[in-house]
Amino acid sequence: MAKHRSYSIEFKRRVAQEFLGGETLHGLARRHLVSRNLIRIWVAKFEAGGFDDDTVAANIVQVQNARIGLAENGGGLIGMDLAACAVTILESTSRGEIASSD
Repeated sequence: MAKHRSYSIEFKRRVAQEFLGGETLHGLARRHLVSRNLIRIWVAKFEAGGFDDDTVAANIVQVQNARIGLAENGGGLIGMDLAACAVTILESTSRGEIASSD
C-alpha cells in the first residue's frame, strides 16, 4: 500500500505560484514528484484564496469546533456519525486533499 504524503500549505502555494508564473505543468510535476492533477487542484485552490493564512486558520477552528461538538454530542449514533463525517471532511479540506470534480 502506498504511503499517503501530505504537503505543507507553503509548498502548495509555491508550486501554484510557479505554475501561474509560467512553469509548465509537466515540468513542475516532474521536478516536485507530484501528479499534474494535484497541481491543477492546488492552483484552483490558490486562485480561490484557499491557501491564505486566514482561510487556513478558519478551517482549523472549524475542525476543532466539530471535534468539540462530536465529543459533546449525546444525540445518538446518527448525530455522531454525521459529526464524524464533518470532522473528516473539514480536516481533508484544510489539508488540501479533497479534489473538485473537473
